Amino acid sequence: MPCSLTAGVLLGFAIAGMLPMPDAAAQATRSKPPADDLRAVYATAADVAEGKRVAEGSCARCHGVSGISAVKGVPHVAGQRPAYLHAKLRAYQAGTRGGHDMEAAVKFLSDDALLKVAAYYGSLEPAQFRATGRKPAPQKPATLAAGKAGAAACAGCHGETGVSAMPGTPSLVGLDPKYFAAAMAAYKTGQRKHDVMQSLSASLSETDVNGMALYYALQKAARAATPAQGDAAAGKAAAAACAGCHGEQGISTNPGTPSLAGQDAQYHVSTLRAYKDGARKEETMKGIAASLGDAAMNNLAAYYAAQEPKAPRVDKPLTLAEWVQRCDRCHGVNGNSADPRTPALAAQRQEYLEQALRAYQTGARKDSVMAAMSATLTDADVLALAGHYSQQRARAFVFVMVPSR
Repeated sequence: MPCSLTAGVLLGFAIAGMLPMPDAAAQATRSKPPADDLRAVYATAADVAEGKRVAEGSCARCHGVSGISAVKGVPHVAGQRPAYLHAKLRAYQAGTRGGHDMEAAVKFLSDDALLKVAAYYGSLEPAQFRATGRKPAPQKPATLAAGKAGAAACAGCHGETGVSAMPGTPSLVGLDPKYFAAAMAAYKTGQRKHDVMQSLSASLSETDVNGMALYYALQKAARAATPAQGDAAAGKAAAAACAGCHGEQGISTNPGTPSLAGQDAQYHVSTLRAYKDGARKEETMKGIAASLGDAAMNNLAAYYAAQEPKAPRVDKPLTLAEWVQRCDRCHGVNGNSADPRTPALAAQRQEYLEQALRAYQTGARKDSVMAAMSATLTDADVLALAGHYSQQRARAFVFVMVPSR
């Protein structure tokens, strides 16, 4: 334990070596009863000793009497913030946190017992990182940087930033990443016929394609620098029938449907012809294209080519350092929480951290803040964050003693 326990109230916790002892002003608040969610912070030495007995009977099989887990997927709880432990034990007991094993373990414990076991485990020295057979997630180049590198091979035809200057070649800006990825998959499988694109897509992994899709989605959208034949005004009237899928003025709101605004007109005409003659398989588009003659196709293409494209709403991916900065705001520097109600992450089991983040993503764990924070994490982000915090030095809480009166 971080220090010996003597009779008296355990007023609070501070990260060892980081926060000063309470001053005279803080002393004046000691006579006030603690808030319900902070009662574990105010446990007495006798409470902590009783908490150990509860731990031995109900918790040690999985978490160990020392609070340092040797079971895969079971978190270390030694040195964990006591008010947080108490709150989550109550959540398990109420059935609002998931985890049938934990629900069964705490089902018949009184709230007083939960409080004391939380205080006990919070009083222990935390686990520290130990190298195991499992290696932390490798630090790969950022997805955006990798996508830019992959897109360099496409610049000769599609333009450096995906704005085409070659008639008959599509612009790639303004497309949702999901549509881009689906189109590349269609070339790869032969569903779309194009010798050059089939050859290029064959060598690309799913990760490569997703990186390129993200790169193009984040570029400044601009109209293709190519000429358009046909009558744009006549095309506007015909485009009314397309707005339901492709959006007003060709700005799609459906990730699976391409935006047409600013697209190269010659490419647009060639795709309509491909739908009409069956080279591209899509029943809805085939039915629409079947009724269009060459003049109508040119008019539609001219109208959409004249529209101003808009970049899709895509978040720029964060680096590991940027994610850590966000997480540290609540969980403390390097995952050492200074709030007894917020969990420490430092030196926690890596696979448990991965498991917890994914539970917030799927909604298996309910927390509005964590759900929002984890919603945009990729699998690579989850692995990198879990690896980072599992290797940080954990700092214990220090009990601040109140003399007996």
